[in-house]
Amino acid sequence: MDVKQLKALITVAEVGSVTRAAELLHLVQPAVTRQIRTLEEELGVPLFQRTRQGMRPTEAGEIMVDRARRALNELERARAEVQPRPGEVTGIVTLGLLESTSDLLAEPLVSALGEAHPGVELRLMTGYSGHLQQWLDDGDLDLSLLYNLDSTPSLNARPLVRERLWAVAPPAARLRADHPVAFAEMAAHPLVMPASGHALRALIDAAATRSGIAMDVRVQTNSMRVQKQLVLAGHGWTVLPGLGIADDIANGTLSAAPVCEPDVWRSIVLATPRYGRVPPAVEVVAQELVRRIDAAVPRGRWPSAQPHTTDEPDTIPLPPRGLL
Repeated sequence: MDVKQLKALITVAEVGSVTRAAELLHLVQPAVTRQIRTLEEELGVPLFQRTRQGMRPTEAGEIMVDRARRALNELERARAEVQPRPGEVTGIVTLGLLESTSDLLAEPLVSALGEAHPGVELRLMTGYSGHLQQWLDDGDLDLSLLYNLDSTPSLNARPLVRERLWAVAPPAARLRADHPVAFAEMAAHPLVMPASGHALRALIDAAATRSGIAMDVRVQTNSMRVQKQLVLAGHGWTVLPGLGIADDIANGTLSAAPVCEPDVWRSIVLATPRYGRVPPAVEVVAQELVRRIDAAVPRGRWPSAQPHTTDEPDTIPLPPRGLL
């Protein structure tokens, strides 16, 4: 099993055609066919189903494609790390950002790293906290922003920011940032909610249970963008982090106010794998990410956010190993 075979395997799986894969790999078709056949003989299982619609990975093929991608990615990272210029940090870093934080953090982070560490190749993945945590556990991310996470046997979590959740309504509701809305008042309206199982939904459900309030949930979705669209169209109110609606409030697209009675907070943490070596490139990305967040909060660019202090009851132990 060699790198050429793994590249052939991945490319054929992606395009579904040996002919097209050969074009992309700048090889002749028989060479790609031979690489796939040799790999199948070595493993003793078929990796593709040959159909009229093209080459489709078998179950074994899907497993091999997934593992091959990771193996090639690790080789690419190793090559970047061992060939730096003197004094230069190099490497590939895959960072997970919560969907609600990407507008605030992605571009400033990329710009800062490009200026200070041009040898670092940053790969950004956005998603919901549960998905990002799974990708981090699976080794697909080097570090990630998550929320309401304690350190686990596999992950260290450093608390960064606490932010309130906001009731979000159409502009006609005239909600205001300086007039919090009671949870009961919000729940009196039809609601567009994150789908059950979503970490944000768990926070909202917990607040409703503590308050003994029943919610009239009309629509559930796993998309923050769809939540806002449905609210604007008049299908109900919703609950979102302040950061996710900052621009909507500023341009008057939506109205919003912090939820109170009870207040509902989420804690943003920076999560990293507990075990294994932390490459210098991951260190500098983590440091720059924290700097971007520390700069945004006091300037009011992160609505109703507070720096996470160690005397708060939900403090999470800082990661060891010198990270940050």
